[in-house]
Amino acid sequence: MTESAPLSTLRPFLNVTESVLGRTWVERCDPAQSTIAVAIAQTHGLPDVLARVLAGRGVGVQQTEGFLNPRLRDLMPDPNVLTDMEAAANRLADAVQRREQVAIFGDYDVDGACSASLLAEYLRACDVPYLIHIPDRITEGYGPNVDAIRGLKEQGAQLLVTVDCGTASVAPLAEAKHLGLDSVVLDHHQAPETLPEALAIVNPNRQDDLSGLGHLCAAGVVFLTLVALNRALRGRGFFNGRQEPDLMASLDLVALATVADVVPLIGLNRAFVRQGLAVMRGRRRVGLAALLDTAGLAEAPESWHLGFLVGPRINAGGRIGDAALGSRLLLTEDPVQAGKLATELDQLNRERQAIEVEAVAEAEAQALLVLEHAPDLPVVVTASPEWHPGVVGLIAARTKERFRRPAFAFTVNQDGTATGSGRSVLGVDLGAVVRAAVEIGLAIKGGGHTMAAGITINAGDVDKFLAFVTAKLAEPVTSARINDHFAIDAALTAGGAQPGIVTDLERAGPFGSGQPEPVFVFPHHRVVEAREVGSGGHVRVKLRGGDGSFVGGIAFRAAGQPLGNALSGAIGSPLHVAGTLSIDRWGGGEKVSLRIIDAARPE
Repeated sequence: MTESAPLSTLRPFLNVTESVLGRTWVERCDPAQSTIAVAIAQTHGLPDVLARVLAGRGVGVQQTEGFLNPRLRDLMPDPNVLTDMEAAANRLADAVQRREQVAIFGDYDVDGACSASLLAEYLRACDVPYLIHIPDRITEGYGPNVDAIRGLKEQGAQLLVTVDCGTASVAPLAEAKHLGLDSVVLDHHQAPETLPEALAIVNPNRQDDLSGLGHLCAAGVVFLTLVALNRALRGRGFFNGRQEPDLMASLDLVALATVADVVPLIGLNRAFVRQGLAVMRGRRRVGLAALLDTAGLAEAPESWHLGFLVGPRINAGGRIGDAALGSRLLLTEDPVQAGKLATELDQLNRERQAIEVEAVAEAEAQALLVLEHAPDLPVVVTASPEWHPGVVGLIAARTKERFRRPAFAFTVNQDGTATGSGRSVLGVDLGAVVRAAVEIGLAIKGGGHTMAAGITINAGDVDKFLAFVTAKLAEPVTSARINDHFAIDAALTAGGAQPGIVTDLERAGPFGSGQPEPVFVFPHHRVVEAREVGSGGHVRVKLRGGDGSFVGGIAFRAAGQPLGNALSGAIGSPLHVAGTLSIDRWGGGEKVSLRIIDAARPE
């Protein structure tokens, strides 16, 4: 990839230095990248708009072909580059050959459900018995716990495999060893210096791992482990006379986890999602097919569908219902059972949405009160005994979006503790801050990634925690704000926004974290209509260009917020409107729809 200029050095796009969301708009392509875009278009015969999107994401002329057609076989590393992988694969191979019962301990989110299902599906194909335990968020909390491990041992488990958790579980894994259980950890969370005692801890983010694969989600780590396991079993002659499991067919789960866990869609992750979406479109997995039907998705799934439609429904079980619903749905081969599970998850998601709306409103009110007196506070911390533990992560995410700074949300428990979740902004490492809080004894437990973290503290220490993170994050948040610009790929008109452009842009996908979706500005377009729709506070908008053409769009969760107010207040007036494009297929026809992200008043 080519280096790009810092956004802070680029000239404001359309001279917008303060949009309705307070951001400066800049052109994503700097002058050097604009030159590269011309070369990409000419060398590869690509449309100019696609060439600019590629160049703006650091793709060079020589890299274009590989970027547009990422092949898994070209990007797959040898799994043994991961520390402890050989030991993990050999122990799993032993379990397969001996038909040992394997206990799979997963997390209660999408990545955990997909990781557990990946391993279970492989074991099932090898006729190996397994147990899956997904902890209850409220009664057990995150990660392995002593009681659950004892229960798994009593059920006959001979090998414990933790997926999407376990890297910091010193006491639970010590208990597993005491009980005679070998433990294998397959995880991706940031790791403490002192690791628990286990036969193997495969985690690209452990401090002694040099694989360079820290961007993988847990399902990606599990997939590489299955590749290594498959190789080990093949070497032992296990598949002589029997069919090997179809690992490529399981990439739908890897894709779903990769998108839902918001890890960067770069390198291997991008290939995982591209190939996984192709698998998903074949609707082989009856559980996912049922969930797509329940979500009302008639078209072929794309990356954003996984994050906005599929992921939240699977997560709903772990947030406010039965945490194991997701893995059961992903593993079932019974269409009737799949339909029932999908319906249950859809209903739980609706309940979650209602709970979230009320809690987010309360959190935003708390934050506004604090920021009124301390507007430069680098982080927002909110808490309430009324909030459901399953939505604190969503509360943190919404307050982060609203106030454009890292946010933590805590629910206060009856035992005197407060369970919280944090969400960050680019350039601010929350996982490191939470680990530091644990190390000094301010937090009882905690961990996570750069962009998201979970933590438990004493309820009386919320103010101490705020003071601690304020001191720790002041400098990185200030630095992040300096570069908090909104990058624009190009300007379009309503008449020029045709389905063919979106089809061209899809070649540069999938888009997501680390691979931003192209953003276009419709300059000086008159707002013909802006009205609230649905129960989520969305604003439906219709714009008219200077040539009389129209384009429709929607601003999600914008009603009553600065963006929604600006759109509603501009009816009959021109506005610069920025957003991403998609194709709306309805009634056999196709038209471009705009997802509105920001707006600015013309000078």
